[in-house]
Amino acid sequence: MNGIGQKARQASTLLAQAKRQAKDAALLGGAAELRKNAQSIMAANALDMASAKAKGLSGALLDRLKLDDKRVEAMAKGLEEVADLADPVGETMAEWTRPNGLLIQRVRVPLGVIGIIYESRPNVTADAGGLCLKSGNAAILRGGSESINSSGAIMDCLQAGLRQAGLPQEALQMVPVADRAAVGHMLTMTRYIDVIVPRGGKSLIERVINESRIPLFQHLEGLCHTYVDGMADLEMARRIVLNAKMRRTGICGATETLLIDRAGAATHLAPIIRDLLDAGCEVRGDESVRAVDARVVAAQDEDWNTEYLDAIISARVVDGLDEAIAFINRHGSQHTDSIVTNDAARAEKFLNEVNSAIVLHNASTQFADGGEFGMGAEIGIATGKLHARGPVGVEQLTTYKYRVLGSGQVRPG
Repeated sequence: MNGIGQKARQASTLLAQAKRQAKDAALLGGAAELRKNAQSIMAANALDMASAKAKGLSGALLDRLKLDDKRVEAMAKGLEEVADLADPVGETMAEWTRPNGLLIQRVRVPLGVIGIIYESRPNVTADAGGLCLKSGNAAILRGGSESINSSGAIMDCLQAGLRQAGLPQEALQMVPVADRAAVGHMLTMTRYIDVIVPRGGKSLIERVINESRIPLFQHLEGLCHTYVDGMADLEMARRIVLNAKMRRTGICGATETLLIDRAGAATHLAPIIRDLLDAGCEVRGDESVRAVDARVVAAQDEDWNTEYLDAIISARVVDGLDEAIAFINRHGSQHTDSIVTNDAARAEKFLNEVNSAIVLHNASTQFADGGEFGMGAEIGIATGKLHARGPVGVEQLTTYKYRVLGSGQVRPG
């Protein structure tokens, strides 16, 4: 691990000075390698899938792990989209001249070496690697043991792109072992790693928070809510709720709790609940929700604090907007929450008062994604409040320095 760290630190110095053309060439080369090696990548993924099924992983985790032609192509396109983004390194964020003639500039620079610890989803290898490369950062990636073959095959393609562009392949490295002790050691590598980005289940995130000696971009669980206001258009609400829960149930932007305004329950509650049930979603509801369909299961207290990552949703009726906001701020994970309403004033209040990284009006929570935000991809959704919040893209993977340009000024005594 220390050897990987030393190589990453050396590579980060070179990558920080690399021209945009070289970084973009590496990204485009990596995309071409992914397409060229799609069959071998899926063969590696088949080994991971077989092992995961033998271990009894849930359907949601298997969906996260699975690669097919479409998902490999999406990774390649993601690298191309990142290459098309403006290079943030060297951008002058602000500048001003002091009365004494000093010109002060705030300029973007890379963070250095980023450690990424993630589970299940091998596409994170391409997304995170591409974003780190574009932003001039070296990266050490530690994927989950269940995806070690898939992630290794993807990393081979990224490193081939780096070599073709004349950049050090050590700029992107994969921890080559599945031993959990490697994670523990990685969290202490303060000499080599500047920031840790954890992506995974609650137990992984808690471990990283408790053990890391390195600053974190916290990516906590996605306990996301959709609130259907009494002033919501019914057909819009039905489309949004069904998509927010069922488009992909295993992603962090999937809605886990549905709140319905009592003022609209008579018309809105039954159709929305039946849509979910008919789509194969288990609904765990309060007394009002259970009354509309016998298939609804009684919700328990823990359901309001559970990220299911599966075709399960908790649902309850609330007494208006204020109760909905208070409920979300109490039970949510400050990830992504949405209001469906035709009342602009109520929407504005929700957007202002819900204390989450992403808040939406009349849109599905499944838009909580850096690619959907025009960032090309994301390294994760940061739910903390320091440095980066929401989708972490290339700009969020930079810090800044101050350049002070003078003409002989000295400070008076």
